[in-house]
Amino acid sequence: MITITQAAAERIRQSAAEAGAAPPVLRVAAKRGADGAVDFGMGFDQSRPGDTLADVEGIQVVVAAPSRGLVEGVTLDFVEIEPGDFRFIFARPGEAEAP
Repeated sequence: MITITQAAAERIRQSAAEAGAAPPVLRVAAKRGADGAVDFGMGFDQSRPGDTLADVEGIQVVVAAPSRGLVEGVTLDFVEIEPGDFRFIFARPGEAEAP
């Protein structure tokens, strides 16, 4: 399953509260592009039949079957890319750490 850093979990909870999505259920999806790169996405949602549901850092995370293998071992973080510019990033095992 995916790992969520404390910084990302705090920002997800804040975003959920702002959106009125309490308790937050975060859907994480991934697909492999034609070039072999993996594209990740996320958003607040409800679980559906066949989803994997897990509590990660106090966040209910759902992943659909087609995405399971691609999100396994991935870390979701919330980092400062440039001064004042914060973003969520998905880091796969073996990839360089974010700045």
